[in-house]
Amino acid sequence: MSIKALAAKLFASKIYHQTQTWAQKPVETQEKIFRKLIKNAKETSFGKDHHFNKIKNVEDFQQNVPVRDYEDLKPYIEKVIKGEADILWKGKPLYFAKTSGTTSGAKFIPLTKESMPYHIEAARNAILHYVHETGNADFVDGKMIFLQGSPILTEKYGIKFGRLSGIVAHFVPKYLQKNRMPSWETNCIEDWETKVDAIVDETIKENMSVISGIPAWVQMYFERLQQKSGGKKIGDIFKNFNLFIYGGVNYEPYRAKFENMIGRKGDSIELFPASEGFFAYQSRNFGIKNEEGMLLLLNSGIFYEFIKADEFFNENPKVYTIGEVEVRVNYVLIISTNAGLWRYNIGDTVQFTSLLPHRVIVSGRIKHYISAFGEHVIANEVENAMKEAVNSTNIVINEFTVAPQINPANGLPYHEWLIEFENEPENMEIFAETIDNSMRRQNIYYDDLITGNVLRKVVITKVSKNGFQDYMKSQGKLGGQNKIPRLSNNRDIADNLK
Repeated sequence: MSIKALAAKLFASKIYHQTQTWAQKPVETQEKIFRKLIKNAKETSFGKDHHFNKIKNVEDFQQNVPVRDYEDLKPYIEKVIKGEADILWKGKPLYFAKTSGTTSGAKFIPLTKESMPYHIEAARNAILHYVHETGNADFVDGKMIFLQGSPILTEKYGIKFGRLSGIVAHFVPKYLQKNRMPSWETNCIEDWETKVDAIVDETIKENMSVISGIPAWVQMYFERLQQKSGGKKIGDIFKNFNLFIYGGVNYEPYRAKFENMIGRKGDSIELFPASEGFFAYQSRNFGIKNEEGMLLLLNSGIFYEFIKADEFFNENPKVYTIGEVEVRVNYVLIISTNAGLWRYNIGDTVQFTSLLPHRVIVSGRIKHYISAFGEHVIANEVENAMKEAVNSTNIVINEFTVAPQINPANGLPYHEWLIEFENEPENMEIFAETIDNSMRRQNIYYDDLITGNVLRKVVITKVSKNGFQDYMKSQGKLGGQNKIPRLSNNRDIADNLK
């Protein structure tokens, strides 16, 4: 074992025990975070507008500060963008992370000198938990690749602007810089396809041990590697590659395809990062499917609140704090952060899988659902159904999405599953039936609609090879942190897939 690997194991043990300290005291930990946030923002414009000087407890906070999304918070953010200080948080932010989305175009999420270290620390600690749990630290001697956006930043009013993944590239610790790929020059390439080809050229002969990125874009990297190598398995190209790190989407729909491309099973670490904060990471059971969820980071400058998803659009929904949540309930995640986001709805829904420590799975997006007929189907349900349908078969899925078909040319309306297959089912009818049965078991409203002949059973539509990539390219969203929604309540995506 190298000195570097031994040092990693010792450091991992230290971080593991530090984590246990706060994870076993969730309510107390969150209370400390809450008090610190309020204290630090009392003299900001937002703090004055919302009477932070009079806030003594969480109940006061909830009465004075409404839940907001980006559009609601935008008037404050626009002041910060124009260079005004002490608006949402003391001083000015260091960065604005630009993200896609919202009805009015791009979002600009502030990152402060207080919040930025937690993004870096969480990514580091996720890997260290893996080292502590598995005893495997040999990968630190190999090369690591993180597929991410360009690190080129712009500056205005003393604040730098860029993609979060590009901003993070500026904070790679010195001990990793020699091992990290691709080169800075390659990372700066804007066009995703050109960038992937350059990454392939740079890495194909290297000793890659860790590969990280959104599964859909890592899949594209793997495909280009195989083309370049004459069809070799990724595990034969990179003999020491045994750790895949991913975030942003569920890995399970991709797992079979990845294992086939790699040629063997390997370990993976699931992360839950966003521009708004780094919320959770997988901390155990790395060699198997991550059924139990990720450790929610309660000590990272973020105060969490939760609203039940099925009550979210009610006039005054009940709000829960960390000591009040239950397992397997679908909650909308509400955050207040040391970057100046206050009772902010990030749009994600989560379910707790355990309560001491608090572990979560990302169940979907509050805006990404299908309820064209009142069924309120969520991402977690369609992913479970797909997992069930491909389980113990040779079916391999590259990508899929689901949309309602309200006005079919013939017959009853239905949910259309648009799927790009690598290996197709031998019997498409049985495959569709398995998906439909799973959906009916998971969602009683969907079952009622089928039983009542309001909907017919799911319809499978095959998407041509690279159909999803072509769609993302047509939208200017190929690569980076962009991903296909697992489902939507309209046909904007479905009608543009070939």
